[in-house]
Amino acid sequence: MATENKVETKAKKAPAKTAKPKAAPKAAAGEKTLDLNAGLHRRKLAVGTVISNKMQKTIVVKVDRRVIEPLYKKYVTRSRHFKAHDEKNDAKMGDIVSIIECRPMSRDKRWALQKIVRRAEQTADANV
Repeated sequence: MATENKVETKAKKAPAKTAKPKAAPKAAAGEKTLDLNAGLHRRKLAVGTVISNKMQKTIVVKVDRRVIEPLYKKYVTRSRHFKAHDEKNDAKMGDIVSIIECRPMSRDKRWALQKIVRRAEQTADANV
């Protein structure tokens, strides 16, 4: 009778099944979907100001970030320049743009223009 009690208690302590996460809905047979999150990593995003658009289909974007200077404990602005692909030559100097990481397109160009966040105000000097 002691063995029957042990069997019953083991049966009661069986682990509960965990719910599996639901899969994303599948696309139709002929429909292609673009998944930016595919693969192991997400693409990096950056927001910056266009400082040059003199090349064909390429813009130079200055991306600023604020860091604390270790010695004086003050905030300092650090910046980097990225060359980004602009297929339609939409971006102008002074525009604030969003760029996204992409495959290498040339020696220096590894970013692409995602969208123009804000257009620059046009001044009289720009028309000259």
